[in-house]
Amino acid sequence: MALRRLKPTSAGVRGMTMPTFEEITTDKPYKPLTEKMVRGSGRNNQGKITVRHRGGEQKRLYRKIDFRRDKLGIPARVATVEYDPNRSARIGLLNYVDGEKRYMLLPNGLKVGDMIESGPNAEAKLGNCLPLARMPLGTTIHNIELVPGKGGQMVRSAGAAAQLVAKEGLFATVRMPSNEMRLVPLLCMATVGQVSNIDHENMSIGKAGRARHMGKRPEVRGSAMNPVDHPHGGGEGKAPTGMPPKTPWGKTAMGLRTRRNKLTQRLIVRSRHAK
Repeated sequence: MALRRLKPTSAGVRGMTMPTFEEITTDKPYKPLTEKMVRGSGRNNQGKITVRHRGGEQKRLYRKIDFRRDKLGIPARVATVEYDPNRSARIGLLNYVDGEKRYMLLPNGLKVGDMIESGPNAEAKLGNCLPLARMPLGTTIHNIELVPGKGGQMVRSAGAAAQLVAKEGLFATVRMPSNEMRLVPLLCMATVGQVSNIDHENMSIGKAGRARHMGKRPEVRGSAMNPVDHPHGGGEGKAPTGMPPKTPWGKTAMGLRTRRNKLTQRLIVRSRHAK
């Protein structure tokens, strides 16, 4: 899962880096586990833009990923390693011994032919999914549930990994990739290992057109606008903002904490903002 630098045949590819895709074993997805994606381009059900700078991305099929890993006690073999255009991590197609096929987030180091299993009696080895209560302390994990049976919601992007650091009462303490310490119920499932494609964070897009293929539309600085369009706009020459950074609608931005979830706030032992 290395990166390769392209030959500088143009200004756009000078400095651009791409994955080598050496771990990919097939370029065709398993059709029964795909579905059509409806592209909303940042619009809600009324057609109004609620998220700016989105739209125009390449057409793609959605791969149905098994985040629950709820086929307990049934071994499966990794059949293929595939590229998923909808996420930064690689995915693997599992062939279960009962004949069913499912996609999973691929842990770093898991290869075609490896056998994995889910359930409370599974061994705590790479690719296996089991409750936090059955894992030894210090285990590297990803695809962690927040609610038992709901499916993995945390630590799912390329190269991400959390660590199980303590178990007490009904909760386990997990160190998140952001260094936040968080309590997670011991009955929640997690997958052993680090998410694949660990070089994703080192990749350089290189040109604006590549961002457009991903669905990212151009973004203009507020300081380059007129005062009527943005609080930072106006002034002669290159002027400072003259205020704490604001959104186009005048609300404080860049660093303002907006989290207001009292139900889960108590589960955070140490904030990722702690110094």
